[in-house]
This record gives sequence, C-alpha cells and structure tokens, in this order.
Amino acid sequence: MSDRPDRPSYGSGWIGMRFTRGRGGASSRRGPAGTDERWAWLFIAPMVVGLAFLSAGPILATFGISLTSWDLLRPPELVGLDNYARLLDDKRFFSALRNTTFYTVVSVPLGLALSLGLALALNKAIRGISWIRTMYFLPLVTSAIAVGLVWAWIYSPTSGLLNQLLGAFGIPAQRWVADPFWAMPSIIAMSIWQGLPANTIIFLAGLQAIPSDYYDAASVDGAGRSGRFRHVTLPLLTPSLFFTGILSLIGSFQVFDQVFVLSRPGKPTDATITMVYFIYENGFRNFKMGYASAASWILFLIVAVFTLLYFRSQNRWVHYQ
Repeated sequence: MSDRPDRPSYGSGWIGMRFTRGRGGASSRRGPAGTDERWAWLFIAPMVVGLAFLSAGPILATFGISLTSWDLLRPPELVGLDNYARLLDDKRFFSALRNTTFYTVVSVPLGLALSLGLALALNKAIRGISWIRTMYFLPLVTSAIAVGLVWAWIYSPTSGLLNQLLGAFGIPAQRWVADPFWAMPSIIAMSIWQGLPANTIIFLAGLQAIPSDYYDAASVDGAGRSGRFRHVTLPLLTPSLFFTGILSLIGSFQVFDQVFVLSRPGKPTDATITMVYFIYENGFRNFKMGYASAASWILFLIVAVFTLLYFRSQNRWVHYQ
C-alpha cells in the first residue's frame, strides 16, 4: 500500500475542499492565494480601464448622439427618436441590412465548413507539412487592403485573372463586382479565402488536442473513417466550432474593408452596401453623426441578440471533455 495520501479528484470532493477554503473570510485571502489574486487584478487592470474608457464610454456616448442631429460643425440638436424613425423609411438602410444578412448566412457556415476541411487535411504527419501549413496561413498576416486590391485585379472585367480562366473554357467574361447578381457572392468568396487561416488554426489545435485513445477505441468497435469523424472528431471539436462560429458571426456583421476596396471608387451600389459601410457613409461622408449613431445602435442590438441566442444554444450541441 502506498504511503502517499490520496489526492483530491476533480469531482465533488475537490469542489467541496475549494468551497471549504473559501469560507475562511478575509483570512483565506492571505498567503499565496491572496497574492495571486492581487497580481491577477493588477494584470487585467489595463484591459478593464481600456474597456471602460475606450469601449463602454464611447458606446454610451453614441447612444446619446443617436438622439441628436449633429454635423460636427454646429452644436448637437436634440431630436429624440427621429433618427430611428427615419431609418425605417430609408431604402438604402434596408438594402444594407439585407446584404449584411445574406453575407452572414452564406459566409459563416461555408467558411466554417471549408476551414474544418482544410484543418483535417493539414492534420497529417507527412514530410513538409510545416511548410504547407505556413503557406496556407499567409493570408492571415496580409493587410485586408492589400488582399482587396489583389482580388480587385482578379475580378477585373477586362484583364482579370478569373475572366481569363473562364475564357480558356469558352465562358464569356463576367463583370463580377460591377454586376448586381455577382457582386455580393464575389465579396463573400474573397472574405472566406481571407478568413480561412484563422479558423483553420483553431480547428487544427482542437484536432491535435483530441486523444488518440478515442480513435483506437472506436476502431476496435468497428468504426470506419466516417464513423470516427461523426462520433469522435465532430463531438470533441464542438468547442472549437462554437468559438470560431461566434467570432465569424460577429465579424460577418462588421464587414467593411472588402466592400470599401472592391466597390471602387468607394461608392457601393445597393447590391453591395453593408451595415458598417452605411454607418461610415452617413457619419464620415454625409456628416450625419446622429443618423449614423442610430444605425450603429440598431446593428449593435442585432449582433447582441444573435450572439445571445448562439450562446444559449451551446448547451444543446457543445460537448466539453
């Protein structure tokens, strides 16, 4: 029999011991635990201060501005909810909302599926895999403006690479971003390509964190490749899916750079305008700060509602080890 005392498990005994220590009041904060807590607050203090003054403060100020008419030159004039009422009659606002919704519905699931497939392909122990992974991750460190300029050349109706490839197969050239039908799908294609590396990194980390014992046990039970993916890989990868999904969802509502670069000279049509560009256009081109602030608050509420629903759904499909 071993002379070592039994270590607490991660079950109720460990939890009970933690709560027992916590009942000591102020004395429990003395010693190493109290020192660690003070150091923790010290390290997160800059982030908390920055969040309060650089994020929370401007957000509240934006709500106040949304109740005014302000052109940055004259003093703000209180108009109440008139800006919100005007947005409900603005066809360009609803075009931006429709395009942003379409962008989100298409780009998020398609981007996640492609990222997962790419992570599965890169999760191999083959010669030169490190160089292959590096090549796929290059778009992550490339400026969005630079990426947009390259894709603007690819989509060029006259000398673009894509039309040249289509011409080799006898397919007539397309106008792509200039075509109302192809404009938003073209922007989505570029955005998915640009966002692949970030999601792939997260999926690849999740795949490498899955213990190989699970796959061995599944193989012993007669599970094939598809069975192992469905019953082992996918359930244990749901935390990574949840994390990448929430980032992609929030990011899709904030799409701006791609529209700004591809829709030259910076004046997107009703087929490509998005919510963030609508806010930028009214606030920093038309100098309607109150109107732009009202639109930004509507976007904020939309994102908050979808994020809340997404978080509440995790209990149904996210499996933590």
